[in-house]
Amino acid sequence: MAGHSQFANIKYRKERQDAVKGKLFSKFAKQISVAAKSEPNPAQNPALADLIDRARAVNMPKENIERAIKRATGELPGQMFEEAIYEGYGPFGVAVMVRVITDNRNRTVAGVRKIFEDFGGNMGGSVAWMFERRGVITLHTNGGIDQDDLLMKAIDLGAEDLQEQDGQWVIYAPPEALSAVKKGLEALGITNEKAEVTMVPKTIVALQGKEAEKILKFMERLDENDDVQETFANFDVPAEALAQVGS
Repeated sequence: MAGHSQFANIKYRKERQDAVKGKLFSKFAKQISVAAKSEPNPAQNPALADLIDRARAVNMPKENIERAIKRATGELPGQMFEEAIYEGYGPFGVAVMVRVITDNRNRTVAGVRKIFEDFGGNMGGSVAWMFERRGVITLHTNGGIDQDDLLMKAIDLGAEDLQEQDGQWVIYAPPEALSAVKKGLEALGITNEKAEVTMVPKTIVALQGKEAEKILKFMERLDENDDVQETFANFDVPAEALAQVGS
C-alpha cells in the first residue's frame, strides 16, 4: 500500500499549491455539486461533509462552496455534471482507476484514453477487484503519540489497523466508520492531516529508476486533466522519486 499512500500524500501537499491558482477550487466545486445532488445538507451527507472539510482545508471561499451546493439543488443555474470511473492498465502493468466528473462524457473519455495511450497503457477492462474501498486517516508521528496507545484508541472508535508510513501514522477504518473515528480522535486532542474514503490497492507493483519517473509523469498527466478528480494506482516507487514530484 505504500506507493499509493505516498503518492496520495504528495498530491495532498500539491493541492495547497494548486489552490492558489484556483484550479483546485474548480475541481472541488464539481465534486461538491455531484455529492449534494442526493442530499444538500452535509449533516445528513457524510461524503458532502468530507468534501467541504477538504475544500476548507485549502481555503476555498465559503461562497464558492455554497454556490456549488445551490447549483446541485437547482437554486442557481449552471452546468450539469455526471460522475464516471474509468479503469485500465498504465505503463508497466500498473492497475489504475480514474474518477471523473464531466459535462461532456465523449470529450472526457477521449482525453483520458489518450493519456493512457501516450504512456503505453490501455484504458479498458476491470481492475476494481485489485482495490479495496477503505477509510484512511493520516497523522504526523511527531505529535508525541505512542503507537500502541493510538492503535487502541483508534480501534475503540471503530478503526481496523494502524501503520507507520514515511513518518506518518496511517489509520485504516471501514468507510462507514471514518467520520466517527475522525471525530473521536479529535475529541481526544488528536488532529489529522487528512481523512478520506479512498481505494487502497491489495497488491503493489514496485518500480525504480526510469520506470518510476514514467509512472509518476503518467499520474501527473491524469491529475492535470480538468475533468479528473481522483486517481488510484497500485505502484510503489522510491522516496527520492516522490520527493521530486512534491518539490
